[in-house]
Amino acid sequence: MSRSSAGRPSVLEHPHVTRMDAAATRLAGAARGRGADRAVYLLSEAANHSMLWHGINLVDAVVGGPTHRRAALRRSVIIAVEQAVVNGPVKALVARDRPDPRDDHPHALRAPRTSSFPSGHASAAACAATLLSRDLGAGPAWWTLAGTVAWTRIHVGVHHASDVAAGLALGRALAGVAAAVWPAPAGVGAVPPPSRCRKRTNTG
Repeated sequence: MSRSSAGRPSVLEHPHVTRMDAAATRLAGAARGRGADRAVYLLSEAANHSMLWHGINLVDAVVGGPTHRRAALRRSVIIAVEQAVVNGPVKALVARDRPDPRDDHPHALRAPRTSSFPSGHASAAACAATLLSRDLGAGPAWWTLAGTVAWTRIHVGVHHASDVAAGLALGRALAGVAAAVWPAPAGVGAVPPPSRCRKRTNTG
């Protein structure tokens, strides 16, 4: 159950929200233990403490030039600050219980201790995908990875769907604010303006 700071039931208890959460939980439960289940758990664990995203930034810093190193450092700092905000004051605003613990996990899983709302994994994923898309391009690929990471949190049973949806929206918004305050280094993510062909009028 989640409560507002005044002790009143929150919007998270609205019937539409609870139905969405229940439907996503059933879908995840039906898929658990099948196919690429192990990979889903590993991806969820890889994203703990934003390690997945910091690892991608590290690779970019190593293979890229000085400009890419500065851009990678900027992304990691922004993600770290975003996670401090989300996992600190934002989660403190809504004390929401995690989904009921399950005893049918086919693989080992670290038990989170923070409030369920919003999903820190999802917010970090959206923040990282926003920044990576702007700096390196290939937006659909980064957002596919981010969406997959977010879904793993429902799949492994540690988040409600509404936690994940809110996390994605919040991470995207905070990344946009951060990018406006701290722009990427010159030459990163810059798209050269299209060349303009001047038409010459034949007057003769």
